Amino acid sequence: MTTTPSAARQTAGQAGLAQRAASPARRLAAVVQSTRPKQWPKNLLVFAAPLAGGTFGRAGGLWLALVAAAAFIAASSAVYLVNDVLDFDRDRQHPVKRNRPIASGVLPRANAIAIAVILGLGSVAAGLLAGAPWLAAIVAAYLAISFWYSAGLKHLPVLELGAVASGFLLRVLGGAVATHVRPSGWFLLVCGLGALMVAIAKRSIEMASLGRCAAAHRPAMRYYTIAALRRAQIAASVIMVICYLLWAGGEPSSAARPWHLASVLALAAALGRFGWLAASGTAKPVEDLIARDLVMIGFEVAWLALFAVGLYEATR
Repeated sequence: MTTTPSAARQTAGQAGLAQRAASPARRLAAVVQSTRPKQWPKNLLVFAAPLAGGTFGRAGGLWLALVAAAAFIAASSAVYLVNDVLDFDRDRQHPVKRNRPIASGVLPRANAIAIAVILGLGSVAAGLLAGAPWLAAIVAAYLAISFWYSAGLKHLPVLELGAVASGFLLRVLGGAVATHVRPSGWFLLVCGLGALMVAIAKRSIEMASLGRCAAAHRPAMRYYTIAALRRAQIAASVIMVICYLLWAGGEPSSAARPWHLASVLALAAALGRFGWLAASGTAKPVEDLIARDLVMIGFEVAWLALFAVGLYEATR
């Protein structure tokens, strides 16, 4: 979609009026909104390795896991701010995203960049100050990949899916290095495939909701079809279940093994439900499908219960 010079001037004028009309309290609320608080729970992935291992690894491990979560909240918030600044013109043409604080002009772009710099530097410094240099390195890698994604990688098909998935996997690795819990190869494969599945689902839902305007909003989508994305999502889910089954079958504790094998059923049911929801024509974000669908939550609770019992049996 092209914008005429007169329309561009009108857009700039509206943004200027919004900036002047915004009170300090409204700008503060705009900053918080731009950091996507609804996305913060995904940073709880830093607890995945300690949960899978049934230990926080070392003295102060819980504290370091919390530091890792806070560092990734700050880092991801910086990424969202920069992404909205770079997508300013495109977001103003989007039926929903044009209401975001930066696109609407409530939060000036210069202010957003300054806040992003502070949050980004603070996220890396958190790992260093906590005596976890590998955590700082992983957060820095997350920032580098995410900023590269915002700057242009998101326009490259397939690679952009890998970049989105890497953000989830780096959170898992961040929690692992912070607590000194060494994850197994199967564990990392399961996490990586789960992250890729979510990234693919995000794109298929976005394509279905935007229709013909999808490619105009995200150029990489001109190379995708909804059918191909859904097939890829199913493939990632199936391989994920196989990897999880191999991990559970190789569980060193004979007491935990039956429970973890049983948890495969709950995991497969959750993935099936997620796939059905993603293909149902919904426009809801994938986060809502995972955290707000009651049936999905039931499968997730069942998996967690079986997994937790397995960990308990292994430590008896």
